[in-house]
Amino acid sequence: MTVPAAPPRPTAVRPATGKLGVLTPGLGAVATTFIAGVLSVRGGRAQPIGSLTQMATIRLGRRSDRRSPLIRDFVPLASLDDLVFGAWDPIPDDALTAARKAGVLEARDIDPVADLLRAIVPMPAVFDSRYVTRIHGTNVKVGRNKRDLAEQLRQDIRTFKAAHGLDRCVMVWCGSTETYLKAGDVHATLAAFEQGMERGDDAIAPSMLYAWAALMEGVPFANGAPNLTVDLPCMLELARLKGVPVSGKDFKTGQTWMKTVIAPGLKARMLGLAGWYSTNILGNRDGEVLDDPASFKTKEESKLSVLHTILQPEMYPQLYKDFSHVVRINYYPPRGDNKEGWDSIDIVGWMGYPMQVKVNFLCRDSILAAPIVLDLALFSDFAARAGLAGMQEWLSFYYKSPMSQAGLQPEHDLFIQQTKLKNTLRHLMGEEQVTHLGLEYGA
Repeated sequence: MTVPAAPPRPTAVRPATGKLGVLTPGLGAVATTFIAGVLSVRGGRAQPIGSLTQMATIRLGRRSDRRSPLIRDFVPLASLDDLVFGAWDPIPDDALTAARKAGVLEARDIDPVADLLRAIVPMPAVFDSRYVTRIHGTNVKVGRNKRDLAEQLRQDIRTFKAAHGLDRCVMVWCGSTETYLKAGDVHATLAAFEQGMERGDDAIAPSMLYAWAALMEGVPFANGAPNLTVDLPCMLELARLKGVPVSGKDFKTGQTWMKTVIAPGLKARMLGLAGWYSTNILGNRDGEVLDDPASFKTKEESKLSVLHTILQPEMYPQLYKDFSHVVRINYYPPRGDNKEGWDSIDIVGWMGYPMQVKVNFLCRDSILAAPIVLDLALFSDFAARAGLAGMQEWLSFYYKSPMSQAGLQPEHDLFIQQTKLKNTLRHLMGEEQVTHLGLEYGA
């Protein structure tokens, strides 16, 4: 059997010189919480809790070497002081107004950065209520066709870079979940997609126009929603052609994050699963959008894929064949951004005896998402400077429905994803990968 050669070490990573623009389609709860948080950290008023790039360490070499620097001291990441924020949104509220309306952060955290937030005014968005039925905005671009709208986005990126003297940009989708779409002929090739933009093909959603514009401008794109967006052959073709990294999809924040923690534990112990019932109540803009069945279908597909991929019922039919998996999301305005997730898990143990696990996760959706936006922005920029292009599977750690190469199942196990992420950083920086074998320490 031929053993494939290890991938060659990349050339030196370009330094993170100059300013980095972070562009977010969407200036709602997630984006404003992210921006206000970074501004607060820069001002010494908060800690970047939840961010691997800012707070996590990475082991280098043997345990006995005792080398565990912070990731930000090991990898040449952009400094928080060098980040400049821009956004598009169909609602014209500036970031201060949007943050106050979102109701995530308290006044004590918003007021010290109010002037900085007020200065961030969203650019007119590419928006079509057919794809997000519960939002009706007035800050919307008008164009001859979808190609024209996408070209306007490209011009926005160029204007933003010039106006702020930026060296580079990244784009992180913080907008709403779009109605459910399947990949079709128009997404098969870049040529087909660009022809589809010209004729206004309905299978081309607004998020895809943002992705195309970003890639055409050499801007890495990270997709925080379950929309197809960059998980398409045409976008991967364009990303490779332009030498730009992409990743996605759907930020792994609350209930699904817990599934990627608990399910690997069940599988590691070879405990069976009879059923997993999940319900959520959420009252922010995301909850309102997901109250539409077409948008919920997109989210449901993202959430349902996790357990099957982790548990592999085709390999362990005695434990996981035909387990029941139900996901519900209910819009409940009084809850606001403080999402509550209930999980009732029916597991099977020795000699077939039933047991149960109950989880009640009272989380803050945007508080969990904000550090993910930061990490994806910094890691995507790092990937570009490291010469990586196309799908960045090592960023699966952050996503509910991570992308994977054709013919491969995506990796959902959070702990395998973390190992993949850290080993990729080691590899790119010329360090040996850590196997956790332990035999090298002797008897």
